[in-house]
Amino acid sequence: MRRPSPALAAYAWAVYAFMYLPIFVLVLFSFNTSKFGAAWEGFTTRWYGVLFAREDVREAVLNTLTVAASSTLLSTLLGTLLGLGLWRYTIRFRRALTFLLVTPIVIPDVVMGVSLLMFYALLRHVLPFQGGLVTVLLAHVTFQVSYVALVVRSRLAGYGPELEEAARDLGASGLRAFLHVTLPLALPGVLSGALLAFTLSLDDFVVTYFTSGSGFHTLPVLIYTAVKRGVTPDINALSSLLIGFTVLLLLIANALGRPRSQARGENNSPSEDQS
Repeated sequence: MRRPSPALAAYAWAVYAFMYLPIFVLVLFSFNTSKFGAAWEGFTTRWYGVLFAREDVREAVLNTLTVAASSTLLSTLLGTLLGLGLWRYTIRFRRALTFLLVTPIVIPDVVMGVSLLMFYALLRHVLPFQGGLVTVLLAHVTFQVSYVALVVRSRLAGYGPELEEAARDLGASGLRAFLHVTLPLALPGVLSGALLAFTLSLDDFVVTYFTSGSGFHTLPVLIYTAVKRGVTPDINALSSLLIGFTVLLLLIANALGRPRSQARGENNSPSEDQS
């Protein structure tokens, strides 16, 4: 492989520094002794203890995990069925359906949040309800389904229906062929899509802010509300924990999404070099 030029390498490092240096500063100042200001006065971990002692933070954590887990289960089920359907069947309006599937991904979050807010406002004239867990849950499912469906369909794109047909020719029923042939092939995509959906729900602010109503807060909404009163080290600690948890989920999703043959080849490469 050709090595990049020094100018290109310097440009790449500058871009990475611009992207990740603010995150590093945020994590660093979550250990700052000073309660206010940006001046470094010493190292401490007491802000993490202060953080978990706050009742509003514990409530926001519970709300965030409840919404993320529930919406992930629903979107994974619906998205997997949709991805399998787009992979297996040739339908008449497949291109239009794919366009509708991609639309929640490409439109701005503000547009989606405002549209859902208007939809809930119109729906209240028929079914009186208050914004909260259910409204946020349904809002998250609307954009999570698209990600799960696309990941599952991409996972199965390299396979054809011949595998299921061969299993059925050998005497397997349709359900048995699906459970023992199609589902194991799609499972890495299903798990990757589920983790991606969970991460998106965990980090979402804009859609949640427009659909949560009053009295229901998730962690991103709580952070935004607290930042308006001033950035304190406990908010830095909360943001650092949220970033760390998100990075962990993305690493797991990336590991699950890799083809098994690629992972096996990486594991066997040292032994082959030694032989």
